[in-house]
Amino acid sequence: MADHAHSTDPAVQAQLDRLATLSPGRDTLGLERVAALLDRLGNPERSMPPVLHVAGTNGKGSTCAFLRAAIEAAGLSTHVFTSPHLVRFNERIRLAGRLIEDALLAALLAEVLDVAGDIGPSFFEVTTAAAILAFARTPADACIVEVGLGGRLDATNVIGRPLVCGIAQLGLDHQSFLGERIEQIAAEKAGIAKAGVPLVTLHYPQAVADTVGAAAAAAGARWHPKGGDWDMVAYRGRLHYRDGNGKIDLPLPRLPGAHQATNAALAVAMLRHQDVLAVPPAAMRAAMGWAHWPARLQRVESGRLFDMLPIGAELWIDGGHNPAAARAVADHFRNALPMGRPFHIILGMLENKDASGFLAPFRGSNAQVHGVPVPGHAHHLPEALAIIARAHGLTANPATDPLAALTAITSTAADPPTILIAGSLYLAGTVLDANGTPPD
Repeated sequence: MADHAHSTDPAVQAQLDRLATLSPGRDTLGLERVAALLDRLGNPERSMPPVLHVAGTNGKGSTCAFLRAAIEAAGLSTHVFTSPHLVRFNERIRLAGRLIEDALLAALLAEVLDVAGDIGPSFFEVTTAAAILAFARTPADACIVEVGLGGRLDATNVIGRPLVCGIAQLGLDHQSFLGERIEQIAAEKAGIAKAGVPLVTLHYPQAVADTVGAAAAAAGARWHPKGGDWDMVAYRGRLHYRDGNGKIDLPLPRLPGAHQATNAALAVAMLRHQDVLAVPPAAMRAAMGWAHWPARLQRVESGRLFDMLPIGAELWIDGGHNPAAARAVADHFRNALPMGRPFHIILGMLENKDASGFLAPFRGSNAQVHGVPVPGHAHHLPEALAIIARAHGLTANPATDPLAALTAITSTAADPPTILIAGSLYLAGTVLDANGTPPD
């Protein structure tokens, strides 16, 4: 899938222009192209530091953030590969703690594209190959690799023997690629399982768990589901974790949302089910406060857009775009919003996303919805989003863009409002860029 990536660096932009021309308009999942590409590059995937591979419908990025925070708190270094980016393409590749520099990024993309020839790789396959090259050539103690889409046929699954694999929350998303039923999606996600490698997962409904367990068994992976040989519970302001090696008492994550305790616990379980990286409990405790993951219930407290809001207003950004993500976000605001406080949702969604399913968890709230476009991407029309929101009993109106929506909100607000910009990571990136607060 084309990503409409842009860069202010001319050398990087030149390679992104080549990539946009080369990439097919619609990806066909599979490992053949990326494997051929890496073979021409000398198979750098065989020279990467130990890999922690993370899949899931929701929460996999947050799990990666907790893994990174814990590993770095232990005094170790780690590379990180995530997608998509929010503002700068460089966000996808973090080398030993720092975003990749423009000059190196341009050189790596050029190196990959120069050998692509007749392979015809996709945007994500080229990006994955460039990241693997960077990771193989830059010293670090570990690599954290987030699956792009699915798992079994995702380009990142070319990594033959990771240190540990993890699967976060599972739900319906990308059905055109992964299947219409949750069991089909679970099978695709569990396709990252490898022989002899720990596969650490959350607890799933029985039918989904059976699917994941069967995939693990077929691969020869050692399956460690939540509720089996490890478990966690959050109560009295603490995260209580236990496994066969004992118990750990942790602070709750600083990242907002009750669901983040589960993502943090998955990261802890992954680290405790491998024996190469020495990450002590003290580092895991530090990670609860250190972990940062932009555009996931991110509270924005400065910047150009924030400064136009009345004193006391709150501005939040979340890139969640499926019903499961919406339920987590709605639960957060249901518990956090003071009684009677004005609540506005500026919503933009890609046209292949379930807008009705996303809005359903907000039914019965006092939310006012402002439908907006997602620049550069095929999206639900703002008017259509407003109609869907009204069908859920919500007040709704279309707006031309987030700035127009913010202006309308502030011009009519009698009391300081809480404003959530949601529905798309691409929209979140546009807003963070306009606010002058891109990820670093």
